[in-house]
Amino acid sequence: MTYRLHVFMCENRRADGQPCCAQHNAAAKIKFLRQWLKKRGMHGRGKIRINRAGCMDQCQHGPILVVYPDAVWYRYNNENDLAEIAQQHLLNGKIVHRLRLPPTPTQPPPTPTQPPPTPDAPDNKPAQ
Repeated sequence: MTYRLHVFMCENRRADGQPCCAQHNAAAKIKFLRQWLKKRGMHGRGKIRINRAGCMDQCQHGPILVVYPDAVWYRYNNENDLAEIAQQHLLNGKIVHRLRLPPTPTQPPPTPTQPPPTPDAPDNKPAQ
């Protein structure tokens, strides 16, 4: 089964003591985001998957995550930032510009995945 969105959250710990996501309690933030989505029935197969990730070479930005297939990268500071990303981007398909990392010159601008249609939407009704 597939997922509508994959969120990769860095939890890398650097042995040399350099800045890394683990220093920002990334493991607890991953757990928070999973629970936030589960409470809303949006975590799991066919919906949104939260994945732990190793280093994504963005340590200078603080703790980060990336949403695929949208290819939108975010930095976050706390659970409020994660809840905002989840509500606005993951559920409503709107980029949170204040937390978004700028795209690299080789990266095309993202087009967020649209939220799934509601069951009573006209496009979901069977043809007669």
